Amino acid sequence: MKIQIDTLAYTNRLCWLPPEQKLLFASVLLIVSAFGHSFIQVMIALWMTIWTVIYAKIPSKTYLKLIYVATFFWLTSLPALVINGIDISHLNLVEKDSIAGLNFGNYYLYLSHHGVVQSWAILTRALASLCCLYFIILTIPFTALLQTFRRIGCPVIITEILLLMYRFIFVLLSTASELWVAQQARGGYRTFATGMRSLALLIGQLLKRTIDNYRQVSLSLESRGFNGELRVWHPYRYHQSKRYTIEAIFGCALLIALEWGQNAGMVTRI
Repeated sequence: MKIQIDTLAYTNRLCWLPPEQKLLFASVLLIVSAFGHSFIQVMIALWMTIWTVIYAKIPSKTYLKLIYVATFFWLTSLPALVINGIDISHLNLVEKDSIAGLNFGNYYLYLSHHGVVQSWAILTRALASLCCLYFIILTIPFTALLQTFRRIGCPVIITEILLLMYRFIFVLLSTASELWVAQQARGGYRTFATGMRSLALLIGQLLKRTIDNYRQVSLSLESRGFNGELRVWHPYRYHQSKRYTIEAIFGCALLIALEWGQNAGMVTRI
C-alpha cells in the first residue's frame, strides 16, 4: 500500500497543482465538515470524491478500499451506539426513544432512536473528514507536504518526527508481511494453538528487526554528518489553474452559505 499511495501521489492528474492550494482547500472543507450538519457533510464527501477519483484519476477500487477500512471501524461501534438497555420497571422513560425492543428477564433491550441519529451523525462527519484527508494523502507527495509545512512555519522537530514515523510505519508493515508469508509457507497457522505460537514469534521478531533497523538508520545518519535536521529536496514545478481555483472557491463558498442557511433556519424555528 505504501508504494501504491506514493505512486498515486506522484502520478495523479492534480500533481502539478501547488500543494499549498490543495492543502488549504482540503483544510477549509475539513473545518466545515467538523462543525457542519449531516447534509453538508455528505455533500463534502461526494465533492471530495469527485476531486479525488474524477479530477485526480485515483483508481476507484483503491479509493473505495480506503473508505471501506474506515467504515468498518464505524460498523464495529454501531451496536454500542444504537442498542440500549433499561430495567423493565423504568420502561416508561424510554417509550419515545425506543424504535423496537425485546424483553430479557427484568431488562428491556431496545433500538434507540437517539442512538441511530447519533450514529448517522458520526458516520457523515467521519466520511467527510476522511475524504478530505484522503485527497491530501493521494494527491500531495509526502515530501512536498513536509516542505509546505516548513514554509508555513511548522517547527522543524515536528516535520522530522512526521518523516521518521512515515518511514518506520511502512517498514514495520513490510517486515510483518514478510514474516507472515514465511510462517504461512511453513504451516505456522494450521491450528489455533500453532497460530498463537507463530503470532508470538512474529511479534518478537518484528520488535527485534524494528530495533535493528532503527540502529542502522541512526548509524547511517551519523556517518553522513547528521546535524539535527533532515533536508529533503523537492523540485517546485507547479503552476496555477484558474478553473480549479474558481471551482474550489465557489464550492467552498456555496457549502458555507448552505451551512449558514441551515443554522439560520434552526434559529428561526426555535
